[in-house]
Amino acid sequence: MTVLIAGSGIAGLTMGLTLHQMGIPFRIFEAVPKIKPLGVGINIQPNAVRELFDLGLEKALDRCGVRTKEYGFFTKTGLEIWTEKRGIEAGYKWPQFSLHRGKLQVELYNALIERAGPNAIATGHAATRYEQSEDGVLLHVSGPEGPTIKGSVLLAADGINSAIRAQMYPFEGEPIWNGCVLWRATSMGKPFRSGASMVLAGHDDIRFVAYPISAPDPHTGDAEINWIAEIRRDPGEGWRKADYNAASDISTFLPTFSEWNFDWLDCRRLIQSAEKVFEYPMVDRDPLPHWTDGCVTLMGDAAHPAYPVGSNGASQAIVDARIIGSMFQKHGINNQALEAFERRVRPQMTKVVQANRSGGGPDGVMQMVEDRCGGTFKNIEDVIAHSELAAHAEKYKALAGFSIQELNEQPPLLKV
Repeated sequence: MTVLIAGSGIAGLTMGLTLHQMGIPFRIFEAVPKIKPLGVGINIQPNAVRELFDLGLEKALDRCGVRTKEYGFFTKTGLEIWTEKRGIEAGYKWPQFSLHRGKLQVELYNALIERAGPNAIATGHAATRYEQSEDGVLLHVSGPEGPTIKGSVLLAADGINSAIRAQMYPFEGEPIWNGCVLWRATSMGKPFRSGASMVLAGHDDIRFVAYPISAPDPHTGDAEINWIAEIRRDPGEGWRKADYNAASDISTFLPTFSEWNFDWLDCRRLIQSAEKVFEYPMVDRDPLPHWTDGCVTLMGDAAHPAYPVGSNGASQAIVDARIIGSMFQKHGINNQALEAFERRVRPQMTKVVQANRSGGGPDGVMQMVEDRCGGTFKNIEDVIAHSELAAHAEKYKALAGFSIQELNEQPPLLKV
């Protein structure tokens, strides 16, 4: 019987590609009528890149992104706190990619349609709720193929505002805002430092993130630079849901970054040269006690939405899909496989969500330095030992599932 998937974001499309690779019938139901390259920059960590390579998507990743070489943290004045190599340069067998989320989604979509055919995805069909049946599940959709679709299992990949999650937990309410507002955009500019570096500057109350997501233009030398400006507000003010992912006027935040012009990065110029800037609240949800209800389970952001401070949200969505596939191989296409997936992943992701909230993410070193010296020093070793910085970075890699030695020695998730 068919595996039903709610949502055609990165999680849902990777799940579809995985099921096609395994020869398992599936169908994806997506609310929007047409897949478009929406969103801004994201990073895909080596643990997820390995899985996409195993799906034959190496060329697709190179088309839509940059192989990240370096990851660094800096003070609000541009002083270097901690920098480490990433991807192949760090010793992984697979690279890390910085890329445009929408372009990746389109690459996954095109690959799935080419391999599985246009009927693999029913666009214009929003998943609204589900019912358990004697031999599987009934998915209710709003669309011409509705009102119900029968399947063996349902995988909810419908994001942070998942309708399936809302049915499982009807009193959960809105996502939880921590007071930070993010303004995100891309601008053309010269790549900095290694030419493929991801940098974060500032601390918990104010920061700027930047990294290239395209190769430099051979004539101008400019690349598409993804950037994020973040400012903490008073959480008591609340945030207007209508403004989520809304276009924003840069005058609301540009003055805060007017002096952020480092030797190697001009934040003000990047902000001013963006064609369109989008505003997002920094939100997540409390970890759940269960993801699985009979023949239905949550995955990706529907299961474990977290603050985007560890660059592993999209990566974990990809890994979720591959682990679910491996559990189908082991247990069959049934609720036992879904429960086995949850047992393997949910405890880990609960810790990741909590770490990202509490400053235990890799960016926590910026606030440590701000607290100890106000972000001003001559030698970082006078403020925080190199060994402490290295231990903090390694602890998060191990928590999120991309410790170098562990990942390099890990056998493939799927036997195909």
